[in-house]
Amino acid sequence: MLTKNEKILIIGAGGQIGIELTAELSKIYGHKNVVPSDLKAPAVITENPFEILDALDGKALFEIVKKHGITHVYHLAAMLSATGEQNPMFAWKLNMESLFHVLDLGKEKHIKQIYWPSSIAVFGPTTPRENTPQYTVMEPSTIYGISKQAGERWCEWYFKKHGVDTRSIRYPGLIGWKSAPGGGTTDYAVHIFHEALKKGNYESFLSENTALPMMHMEDAIRATIEIMHAPSENIKIRGAYNLSGISFSPKDIAAEIKKHIPDFTISYKPDFRQAIADSWPKSINDADARKDWGWKEHYDLPKLVENMLVNLKNLKTV
Repeated sequence: MLTKNEKILIIGAGGQIGIELTAELSKIYGHKNVVPSDLKAPAVITENPFEILDALDGKALFEIVKKHGITHVYHLAAMLSATGEQNPMFAWKLNMESLFHVLDLGKEKHIKQIYWPSSIAVFGPTTPRENTPQYTVMEPSTIYGISKQAGERWCEWYFKKHGVDTRSIRYPGLIGWKSAPGGGTTDYAVHIFHEALKKGNYESFLSENTALPMMHMEDAIRATIEIMHAPSENIKIRGAYNLSGISFSPKDIAAEIKKHIPDFTISYKPDFRQAIADSWPKSINDADARKDWGWKEHYDLPKLVENMLVNLKNLKTV
């Protein structure tokens, strides 16, 4: 929790997670205490003191930290799995160098606490796919996954060597209605709702029985804030915690959508993202997060589908 005169910086605030995290943290701490930043200004103006920031510009980052008296950083800027495979060298540069800029600010005691998200992409084809444990084989097959695995080890190292208060979650696929998909392999589970309402059909880039761990965005935002609010002594893992919500396939979510839109149809045309999905877990064991800081999801598949359809319909009618 923030104390008096402490402030939050969100790097990559214009992304799928950043938009909702900015709003939720602003509710808790007030707009003036939450500073969103990104490469360009948001389309919708908020009361927050927004900053233009390239996450690779360490000097500019430091200037923003000094200007606002930043004490807590949520570092969300990254190139995701599918996009990263198209531009691997830049994905590695962005994902790793930007993290070092933030970790070094922690090492130098300019900031007190760092949140940096990891992902189920840290796992690979040799990882046990059912009920994937916290500690297991990790041989990621994407640049995104490789960078996230490396980032976990660096966060842990900075904690052990320099006392930097780093905290992280391995996000599953995230599903929300407030922003567009961001270039990830699990993005079909967001796009399918838009297409169902717009056209009544959807062509999936994953095969029908490709089960993957997923989570409603509200659960993910709540988990992110809960882990940051947890007492330091409760955080036993400084790499990243497994986190689970629900697991389903394109066939499963299509069947649930049909309960609300009976004429909805789905077809399948797997592309390069199928190989990425096939290297990831089908379900996640998150017992450590539940034990250490009390994690518990709120959304199951029926509740998630209803929430998405209701809110997207309301958006389209406003």
